[in-house]
Amino acid sequence: MTGETRTEFKLQNTPDDSISSVKFGPNSVQFLLVSSWDGTVRLYDVASNTLRLKYSHDHPVLDCCFQDAVHSYSGGLDNTLKMFDFNSNSETVVGTHDNAIRAIEYASEVQGILTGSWDSTVKMWDPRQPRCVGTYTQPDKVYTMSVCGEKFVVGTAGRKVYVWDLRNMNFIQQRRDSSLKYQTRCIRCFPNKQAYVLSSIEGRVAVEYLDTNPEIQKKKYAFKCHRIKEGAIEHIYPVNAISFHQTYNTFATGGSDGYVNIWDGFNKKRLCQFHRYPTSISSLCFSHDGTVLAIACSYQYELETPPDPIPEDNVYIRYVTDQETKPK
Repeated sequence: MTGETRTEFKLQNTPDDSISSVKFGPNSVQFLLVSSWDGTVRLYDVASNTLRLKYSHDHPVLDCCFQDAVHSYSGGLDNTLKMFDFNSNSETVVGTHDNAIRAIEYASEVQGILTGSWDSTVKMWDPRQPRCVGTYTQPDKVYTMSVCGEKFVVGTAGRKVYVWDLRNMNFIQQRRDSSLKYQTRCIRCFPNKQAYVLSSIEGRVAVEYLDTNPEIQKKKYAFKCHRIKEGAIEHIYPVNAISFHQTYNTFATGGSDGYVNIWDGFNKKRLCQFHRYPTSISSLCFSHDGTVLAIACSYQYELETPPDPIPEDNVYIRYVTDQETKPK
């Protein structure tokens, strides 16, 4: 890896507290949505490194998503789902959960917004109304969700994984346990819709196939990552974030070790590792064309005695090359 091929910069006017989520706009390498524990949701123009707008919740915001190029949805510890219209610069309270909203996804197949909550439900919202059109009980607190075409995968407390079909939400398609022994941190589906990647707090990632055929299930595997050996001691870090390259089916992982790795999941290979960032990686997002990776860097309070001073919260914008992201 040579230095000249890399371009990376920090966004200006970043949040004043931990960054919970970064999401690129649909079909855009320009617009990035960033939610934070400071209660704000911010829209950045990455190309000009400017903050285009921001709006607030009463409490920390845990996730956000784009519905389309001009509408965002967000939720968090105020239990409230908000929709923001960039053109009119106005917000709408869409509805609420009985506990914090932890995960938000736009499901284009059904043109619905999905919210996963610590109240152990997922709700579906119709953005045209906007209103709740369904509430679906999950096995425990929702920690992470990923949409996979007409399916979506929910990871909860207690290491449970539920697979649902958006076209028929009357029953659960699959009930699974995580193949990892420790708490689930993030789930993201492969763009080719065959599998998903699940990460845990214990420096490990699993590749799981959705097809229940025993022959296909034999292909699943897990691997260790985001671990650092210092002498005789191995430090093991949570894997907080996963994002897929939509064209190559390769994925990035970000850990509390401050590293970002790019993996080729089908060939079981690491393609590259970027330099170490100043603190934990809290969220990652590839742009739709895979040319840009947004890297949120925020201390996650993993240690009993936090560092003094607490590292600052930053979003790094990194222009990535095929050499880093394409299967070899």
